[in-house]
Amino acid sequence: MSKVLKLVSGSFELLLGFPILGGMFILATGWTPLWFMFFFHLVTLIICAKEGTRYYGSVLGLAASALGWIPFLGMGLHILSGIVLVADGLMTKDSRSRRVYHRR
Repeated sequence: MSKVLKLVSGSFELLLGFPILGGMFILATGWTPLWFMFFFHLVTLIICAKEGTRYYGSVLGLAASALGWIPFLGMGLHILSGIVLVADGLMTKDSRSRRVYHRR
């Protein structure tokens, strides 16, 4: 589950970090994407912590959502967190493959 959430949130972050268009989308929707992504990263962080996977990308995404209203800093943080989340999502093993079945 954390793998999918990292890939989805990373893709959204990369879209928000797209120069000019990402900023126009955020402004046109009244900063709603920043609120949505903040809570999405929070949920992803909680699920990653429960599954025992890395959650640094989600922490970076929380910072990007909190500081995304600052024009160039926000764009840079969105791009950076998107790259970290997608890379981490691609490296995360599926939670089903980590289960260990014991024979009785």
